[in-house]
Amino acid sequence: MTPHQSIQQLQKQMNASIIGQENIVERLIIGLLANGNLLVEGLPGLAKTRAVRAMSKSIESDFSRIQFTPDLLPSDVTGSENMYEENGEYKFRFEEGPIFGNVILADEINRAPAKVQAAMLEAMEERQVTVAGKTHKLPELFIVMATQNPVEQEGTYPLPEAQKDRFLMHVNITYPDAASELAVLDLVRQEKSRKNTTEPKKEEQKLSQSLIFDAREEIDAIDSSDMVKQYVIDLVFATRYPEKYNEELASLIDIGVSPRASLALEQCSRVYAWMQGRTHTTPEDVRAVVHDIFRHRITPSYTAQAQRISNDDIVDKILSLVALPA
Repeated sequence: MTPHQSIQQLQKQMNASIIGQENIVERLIIGLLANGNLLVEGLPGLAKTRAVRAMSKSIESDFSRIQFTPDLLPSDVTGSENMYEENGEYKFRFEEGPIFGNVILADEINRAPAKVQAAMLEAMEERQVTVAGKTHKLPELFIVMATQNPVEQEGTYPLPEAQKDRFLMHVNITYPDAASELAVLDLVRQEKSRKNTTEPKKEEQKLSQSLIFDAREEIDAIDSSDMVKQYVIDLVFATRYPEKYNEELASLIDIGVSPRASLALEQCSRVYAWMQGRTHTTPEDVRAVVHDIFRHRITPSYTAQAQRISNDDIVDKILSLVALPA
């Protein structure tokens, strides 16, 4: 089975387990292939945890869930140096924390204080943690899906802009449609029936990590023409210099996106093109992922907030103003 076929099978397995949330499944896979982390925002009960578990179960990986709380300590995430006795001598040994997994669910990440956020920032950006002055490398296959609740604000700490910028994508997850939710009822009932049966469970074949790395190599070979790359830059610069397009757009943006947005947009458009079975990117690939790349990186103005104009609305306006490549 080729890497492309393997990823298609992974997507199919995950969609069968998480009905009606095809968007989050696709974005999780894009993050996995682009070697980036995701920030997912949505109300409780929308299958965020289930989506990450489904990915972990479908590939050769270790899954870790970290429940962030205001009293969490950095050592609860990274691990710590513990003293033990050996042959009458006392020594220190590093005990790995839950961050040393392959697929990490950082649940309600905005409930953790600044020191924990700093530890997460190092793990996400540098793929390492530092404890007691020693650096410990994280696994080569590593993806964090951090969640935050858009409704509850009590007991939360807004994520620093620097940390939000480290997330490859910010994905909004919404309610499934009526038909999908009806199918969810049947799926959960079937799962409960299978748990109660004495028949041996059929083991699904797991995707090997080597196939994921092979897929990443194929994505690196995807061609992005100068035309497509220029379109990426035009979209990015429209957030930084909106007055060049019109006064209304300029009144909605305080701070535009960073150079990380350019890198993320070009990388994710190549992943998206590869997933569609193409060897080159198009402007439509860029448009397919731009909302997830820009959503958390644009700082809206007071005018936009007062008028309840979301960052998605601002991105829509940018797409309508920036000319498509001829």
